[in-house]
Amino acid sequence: MLEGLLDTLKGSLRGWTASQIGPGYDEKVSAIARASNEYGVDPFGFSLDYALAAMAPFLWLYKHYHRVETFGLEKVPRGRVLLIANHSGQLPMDGAMIGVAMLTEANPPRAVRAMVEKWVGTLPFVSTFMSRVGQIVGTPENCKRLLENDEAILVFPEGMKGINKLFHQRYQLQEFGLGFMRLALETNTPIVPVGVVGAEEQAPALVDLKTVGKLFGLPSLPVTPTGVPVPLPTKYRIHFGDPLFFTGRPDDDDGELEKKVKVVKAAIQGLLDHGLRTREHVFW
Repeated sequence: MLEGLLDTLKGSLRGWTASQIGPGYDEKVSAIARASNEYGVDPFGFSLDYALAAMAPFLWLYKHYHRVETFGLEKVPRGRVLLIANHSGQLPMDGAMIGVAMLTEANPPRAVRAMVEKWVGTLPFVSTFMSRVGQIVGTPENCKRLLENDEAILVFPEGMKGINKLFHQRYQLQEFGLGFMRLALETNTPIVPVGVVGAEEQAPALVDLKTVGKLFGLPSLPVTPTGVPVPLPTKYRIHFGDPLFFTGRPDDDDGELEKKVKVVKAAIQGLLDHGLRTREHVFW
């Protein structure tokens, strides 16, 4: 009986997804389909059936809650690509909105595979949800396999330092890791900088109770004015920059890689600065 109820719920959610996407739904579904095994999942656990159901509420948030606008989406090249973006907002809503944008507005539609922190894989239910909708633990091996298969990978080089930054640090990019640059050089992958404006204000953190968070196995515990990181209906503006191409060796010393990473970081900061100058208001 429970299985029947779950199937009914999934069917309703898939119908909601289809109605929100509207004309072209079948073509978009075909574009993001992946080879799957007898259980309906790909080698990383992605399930198209599951993802189409799970994305329904995120489509609603994209269209009606955060009212997302995209700029420069046509700059994302076909084939393998690394989308490198700023990270913020306490909850990874920015990643979800980039994913919806790539599915519903990119031509052709793309299924974005976002890299998540290793500790996410230890969370019950959450880890399963993430893998079923296509997100994977961000190890170099996983990324390399996906890029060699011409996938679009979303990386937040700021990691937890970015998503949990305090309100007075908004739109100030934190330190970038070097791993994405090594992957780009090893796989000859173009990098598209992405600047997300709006997420920084969705759940302003006043303090970060890291010590308390560690008691619950969390890397941090930001405290927002509401006490919980429920996102406010801020308006998102997602800016995609020109593709960046780098040459060099993936095993170059950190100093050489840092020079290239600074170019990407400056491009993202430029997109953010432009987005902040041109937006009218945080909420509209």
